[in-house]
Amino acid sequence: MLGMGWFPATLGGLDRYYRSLLEHLPEARGVVIGPAGDAPPSVRVVAAQDSALPKRLLSYWLAARRASKSAEVVDSHFALYAAAPLLSRSLRGQPKVFHFQGPWAQENVAAGDGSRIRFVLRRALERRVLRGADAHIVLSSAFRRVIVEDYRVVPWHVNVWAPGVALDVFTPGDRSGARARLGLDPEAFVTVCVRRLVPRMGVRSLIDAWARIADELPASSVLLIVGEGPLRADLAERVAQLGLSAGVRMLGRVSDEELLDVYRAADVAAVPTVAFEGYGLVVLEAAACGTPSIVSDVGGLPEAATPLDRSLVVAPGDTEALGERIRAASHGALPSRAAARAYAERFAWPAVAERHRDLYRRLIAGERDERPRVVYLDHVARLSGGEIALLRVLPHLRRVNAHVILGEEGPLADRLAQAGVSVEVLPIAASLRDLRRESVRVGGASPVAVWQTLAYVVRLARRLRRLRPDIVHTNSLKAGVYGILACRALGIPVVWHVRDRISADYIPRPAVRLIRALVRLADGLVANSTSTLETVSGAARQSGQWVISDSVELSPYPREADGGATTFGMLGRIAPWKGQDLFLRAFAAAFPDGEERAVVVGAPMFGEEDYEREVHQLAASLGLTGRVEFRGFREDIWRELARFDVLVHASVIPEPFGQVVLEGMAAGLAVLAPDEGGPAAVIADGETGRLFRSRDAGSLAAAMRELSEDGSARERLGASARGAVEPYRPDAVAGRLEEVYDCVLGAAARD
Repeated sequence: MLGMGWFPATLGGLDRYYRSLLEHLPEARGVVIGPAGDAPPSVRVVAAQDSALPKRLLSYWLAARRASKSAEVVDSHFALYAAAPLLSRSLRGQPKVFHFQGPWAQENVAAGDGSRIRFVLRRALERRVLRGADAHIVLSSAFRRVIVEDYRVVPWHVNVWAPGVALDVFTPGDRSGARARLGLDPEAFVTVCVRRLVPRMGVRSLIDAWARIADELPASSVLLIVGEGPLRADLAERVAQLGLSAGVRMLGRVSDEELLDVYRAADVAAVPTVAFEGYGLVVLEAAACGTPSIVSDVGGLPEAATPLDRSLVVAPGDTEALGERIRAASHGALPSRAAARAYAERFAWPAVAERHRDLYRRLIAGERDERPRVVYLDHVARLSGGEIALLRVLPHLRRVNAHVILGEEGPLADRLAQAGVSVEVLPIAASLRDLRRESVRVGGASPVAVWQTLAYVVRLARRLRRLRPDIVHTNSLKAGVYGILACRALGIPVVWHVRDRISADYIPRPAVRLIRALVRLADGLVANSTSTLETVSGAARQSGQWVISDSVELSPYPREADGGATTFGMLGRIAPWKGQDLFLRAFAAAFPDGEERAVVVGAPMFGEEDYEREVHQLAASLGLTGRVEFRGFREDIWRELARFDVLVHASVIPEPFGQVVLEGMAAGLAVLAPDEGGPAAVIADGETGRLFRSRDAGSLAAAMRELSEDGSARERLGASARGAVEPYRPDAVAGRLEEVYDCVLGAAARD
């Protein structure tokens, strides 16, 4: 095992992780740069951290070469020292594993090294070492994305394993005794921050956040800052400038025993990192002592904190949000100490070490993951219908090695990473990505759009050639166009997932002809409903075509029925074809006065801001001000649906599927939807919902009045609807997709 330094002689998460892993792999031998006074005999200690770089590199290479003569696997943790051993001929016979714990070149820039030459050299060295490894280990999905996207490592070789924590060392212990030894008031509210004092750790932001709320905190509240680094003097000066000397204590470097006291004494830990955090081992150490952590939304920190409580994550560098969350913590808004300890117990070092042993065995035996490698393409990263459908099903694929390539940065990329799905962004030109389907008129797309598409096809083909997937699955119309061209050039089987109606009432005729022609080149066609499939290939389903609906899980929240006036709601993107105007007109006709309420949840996504303004003006002109609420975009749709009594789906063009209909049913709501398109196939009229005549405000208004007057009918429809979504479970839908891949790969093998 090729390390960097030996903890605690050398401070840092990488060195602490390396030592802990090596100690739980007694069969391993190690090489580190000194000092390392308490290192076991199995660890070769060479040179010293303050030695000249050439001396360190040469002595390290010689020691690594000697140590590896009888080794079966070489496991490296730092690119600079591992470069010579890994790239030399002497180690070419052994399988190589690399632990990626951060982008070394970029971290040096963040630390203040402005040399462009050194950055380029470090980056080139990192990439060469990383791409020469047979397997990679990262601590979080966020860093998997970094290693795949920035270093072009193939995702199939990357393992995401959270670090372990020494559960026998970090324990809740005697909290009152810990406070007494630290000289803290037994009743004080105590926040602790254990960090290296360098810019990327965000400790200055924490101090500024503390200053914002200091007057609102309970008496004797104190912030303990543990750690050393080049910013210590500047941070101490900042504390004095803000008049916080009585409430902020900078403890510097502490012993292991003192660190335990700090964690045990604290009510909450703060991890305010602003850049490059692989996971945040301090989150686990604090939790093992019973102390939950408030973290910034950087790198792997959300993955470390969210399973305990999603509200523990705040925006990086946002002193207001950080201060407010600490203030809420001071009033008891925290997971219990028992819950924090129970969470930490999931991360035992022996289990982490055993995962490594298993990987080493498989590499030595030359075993390969035999699951099909599937790359999913989507041109956007916004949380729209097709993207939400992809997000829901991917974590449930068991027989597939999945990787997603998105055309833009956005919330979908973060959500996929947090769900444990490999993802990268290969940016598309914004003008092409946001090209609206209405702009494809007679004569076809513009020359600029054609050129941009072809340029992206070339870039995508290069990336796919490196990834070598077994199948490519396109998840949107635009992704289908550039995906099918790239795959045909490379001979890769492609499954085109059609989620939109390919007809002139939905997209312009030139686009209809283009899509229908390109779809014929696909090896498999998946449509989200029978009505969608019919717009692509006619009424008769052909070989290689499947209808697979979107998936949904049951709402985790009970309905918030208050027994008052009926609330009718719409949820989804604000767009003319979604029919928000029809909904408001029908609501005004059904309830010209009274206590009934209308709620519209959603926002424009692709340039429909003018329509949004028109909808607001319409509500005012219909006299609905005060009775209709516009909630804008909301990520947690289940909380919004819990506030409704009836969900209305009012699309004025036949909906390809109508995912929101399924969501309303899963929330136990009575659902009103048009009698055509996908919703008409999902809802059994009068049993699991109600259908009204499409585009007919009068028909919708009549259905609204009936359900408003008959609460028992609403309850009956909602209960039946919730029971009817069983076939749409994500695991069931994932299983059907896996069967599609089996068929496509089987056909490709026969050809």
